[in-house]
Amino acid sequence: MSSAADSEVREASEVSDSRTALKTRTADPRSWPLALRVVLVTTLLSILAMLAVGAYLSSVIADGLYEQRRDRVLEETVEVRRELTESLTQLSGATTTQRQDAVNAFVQTAGGQGGGDRREVALVPVEASGMVFPVASSDRTLFDEVDDGFAAAVAKNPDAVSWRSIGREDARGGTVPALLVGTRVMVPGVGSYDLYLVYSMQEEQETLAFVQRVILGGGGVLLALVVGIAIVVARLVTTPLKRAAHAAERMTGGDLTSRVEVSGGDELAQVGESFNDMARSLAQKVDDLTELSRVQQRFVTDVSHELRTPLTTIRMAASVLDGRRSDLPSDLQRTVELLSAQVERFEVLLTDLLEISRFDAGAAELEAHREDLDALVVRAVDDVRPLAGARGCLLDVHLAGHGMHAVVDARRVDRILRNLLTNAIEHGAGGPVLVQTASSEDALAVVVQDYGHGISPEAADRVFDRFWRADPSRARTLGGTGLGLSISAEDARLHTGWLQAWGQEGKGAVFRLTLPRRPGSPFARSPLRLERSFDQGASGTYSVTSTGEIPIGPGLLPDLHDLPDHSDPVADPDGDPESPTTGGLR
Repeated sequence: MSSAADSEVREASEVSDSRTALKTRTADPRSWPLALRVVLVTTLLSILAMLAVGAYLSSVIADGLYEQRRDRVLEETVEVRRELTESLTQLSGATTTQRQDAVNAFVQTAGGQGGGDRREVALVPVEASGMVFPVASSDRTLFDEVDDGFAAAVAKNPDAVSWRSIGREDARGGTVPALLVGTRVMVPGVGSYDLYLVYSMQEEQETLAFVQRVILGGGGVLLALVVGIAIVVARLVTTPLKRAAHAAERMTGGDLTSRVEVSGGDELAQVGESFNDMARSLAQKVDDLTELSRVQQRFVTDVSHELRTPLTTIRMAASVLDGRRSDLPSDLQRTVELLSAQVERFEVLLTDLLEISRFDAGAAELEAHREDLDALVVRAVDDVRPLAGARGCLLDVHLAGHGMHAVVDARRVDRILRNLLTNAIEHGAGGPVLVQTASSEDALAVVVQDYGHGISPEAADRVFDRFWRADPSRARTLGGTGLGLSISAEDARLHTGWLQAWGQEGKGAVFRLTLPRRPGSPFARSPLRLERSFDQGASGTYSVTSTGEIPIGPGLLPDLHDLPDHSDPVADPDGDPESPTTGGLR
């Protein structure tokens, strides 16, 4: 239950991490398509430019309308003051009633009626003792617009025309801009009067609003045109790049004849030409390397075959000398012994080179039959038992005992097992070598573990490379060629299986072979763990719980630190621990 819960937690964490990564990529503009970024940047810059131009035009037009209206208002005010002066001059001998009637008539006439040029007039006598009362062309709210400050400005400059901008409430309750103009009229014998006029600027305001709507509408149309142009330009730029990307993907897939269609003579065409030149050069180099590899493979094969004849002769001669070694002087006996050992090693090296050349040429084939993997393990253990005895190494074999049948190439599996066992004996420093087998529904596994010098994670990544040695200064005591583990990895790959290594320096190394029930059959788990304890005191119990390593190539170690620990025995439904079947082969 704990393992299942841990698995669910890990799966939920992985889903959450993938969603977070997707959101991060989506939020990062650098991950967006180039065409989208071009259109977005062009649109944003166009909007900013249009807003700036529109604001400037609106400001200039508003200032122009205001100044034009103001100049006209000042001219009209001067004309009204002249007319008022003439009217008051004619009233020098009139009665107070006649003067009041004449003033009322002038104010009503000068006030105008309706329209955008509506003008309101107010006349206020300066002398408090005058018999003419203040009069306005409309309602008396006009006097509320004239405050003490504006009245003082008119009194200070009686010959000038004073003005300021105000807001007037219209019939609908809104505020309409207007100009308040004031001047003083002085007529000898009649008196002095302050003339106030209010000019509505509603028409100018409506004109400005219309212009702003036109600017907005024109800006919208222009923005749509800019977006369309940006899309066309982006397509012109990204289409050749997409073709180049698709051609590169086809080349990555192995189609070295893929080329980019080039048209025109612009910079993008030059990029396409450069890409095609690179593709042709790459294809030529690949052909050259392929031919060189073929020649090298043929050379290795031919040399290996050609060396077999003289090697046979040398081996026969060495055999004759070795048979009569007791008759030779003591110093020559050691020479004959070394000669026989090196001839044997040379023959093994030629065999390995021929096998490697077949792998490189893709000519290696499986001769698979139904076999019992436990029986193959027992046979390999029996083959290396004399070597283990000579080194004082204990072979601790734990067999599954059942369910170990699979379709495999017995010769290649036997070679893998012998290589792993020989390698464990050589590097085990005389310690025991653990051999364990297990099976699951779709896979079988063999683990070979030693407690010797061990390997580091870096060494585990390269242990299957050809002629690679973890410690070059350490002498080979068993005459290995340096190709055994590499050939074993290729044999495992032919079965679509895994051959993996893991270890700790100074503690030991673990090699695990995992094979499918039938070559090519998919499987996702190995029946045995790769990371294992090197505590020899706890070697009586070994886990056969399936682990979740992903399939990797030979020499690569998966990250197993996040996997649940299955080192405890598997419990049956009744709660009793169920230990794996172990054999007594020692």
